[in-house]
Amino acid sequence: MSLQCGIVGLPNVGKSTLFNALSSAKAEAANFPFCTIEPNVGVITVPDERLNILQKLVNPQKVIPTTIEFVDIAGLVKGASKGEGLGNKFLANIREVDAIIHVVRCFADDNVVHVAGSVDPVFDKEVIDTELQLKDLESVEKKIQRLEKIAKSGDAKARKQLSTLQSYKQHLEAGNNARSIEIAEEDKEAVWDLNLLTAKPVIYVANVDEGSIHTGNEYVEALKEGIKGEEAEVILISASIEAQIAELDFEERSIFLEEYGLKESGLNKLIRASYKLLNLITYFTAGETEVRAWTIMKGWKAPKAAGVIHTDFEKGFIKAEVIKLSDYQEYKSEQGCREAGKLAIEGKEYVVEDGDIMHFRFNV
Repeated sequence: MSLQCGIVGLPNVGKSTLFNALSSAKAEAANFPFCTIEPNVGVITVPDERLNILQKLVNPQKVIPTTIEFVDIAGLVKGASKGEGLGNKFLANIREVDAIIHVVRCFADDNVVHVAGSVDPVFDKEVIDTELQLKDLESVEKKIQRLEKIAKSGDAKARKQLSTLQSYKQHLEAGNNARSIEIAEEDKEAVWDLNLLTAKPVIYVANVDEGSIHTGNEYVEALKEGIKGEEAEVILISASIEAQIAELDFEERSIFLEEYGLKESGLNKLIRASYKLLNLITYFTAGETEVRAWTIMKGWKAPKAAGVIHTDFEKGFIKAEVIKLSDYQEYKSEQGCREAGKLAIEGKEYVVEDGDIMHFRFNV
């Protein structure tokens, strides 16, 4: 599955520094707006201790983790919905991603220019929200115009969709994001083709100074207050710390984190939170050739889950052999689990669970 999270924010909030630390790609991190002109894409490994457990048990030739893509998108400014700055490019890029990582500056530093003149995380957030809402409003209004003529002819579906679109229009005009509208799931079909920007799930990253990484600061508290009601997560990250961690080898990283009193990097937390935000889970295949993690949506049944390996697996699905990781740990091997009666044979209706170790049988 090709899944993308877009890293967005005003210029100079630390987006590119964060992206560089995430991916080890080198997006230019300069102290002026619009240094990121084209979206940079980094394919990031999802940290998962379960792979290490399976590696020790199976001793495969290789281990392949699951991944998620992060896209560093050019900074947005007020007026982007009307084409100001790099607005049109920004909005086109963000429309393609599955989720938004909204980086908000929560640190004071006279040496780093703020595009609005002062540090105000709530203002920063609202600038981006407003621009995205205006662009969504434009999309909704265009579709309303297209449907009005059809609805007047008596088309029942068009009239129903028109009513839904009017609800979205009023919601957006009131300064709300599309994701917060209370509307029946089946009615959301009316805006499905619009790929609304503010309907995408979001995580807020509070980029703090090194001294605020544990407790936050007044800027973080203001941001949390400003997003009440959104049911969105705020993650504290110091982009400067993460940039330093990215330059270290694996053994040095644990020492560095210990010095800061951190159990893990902020980026690991962000990656896992992004995975959760997109409602994703992982199942594993395990054999002498490879141990591999596979990304699927929570709630998928076995045939569809098999299809991420190869479409033939889904088309010709017969059954799935399923072992729970705890059983694999206890009985040490697939054969041990089989002999202990801990290998389950599941059919087409089986809903795959996070952490399942699976082997699929199928007809070619």
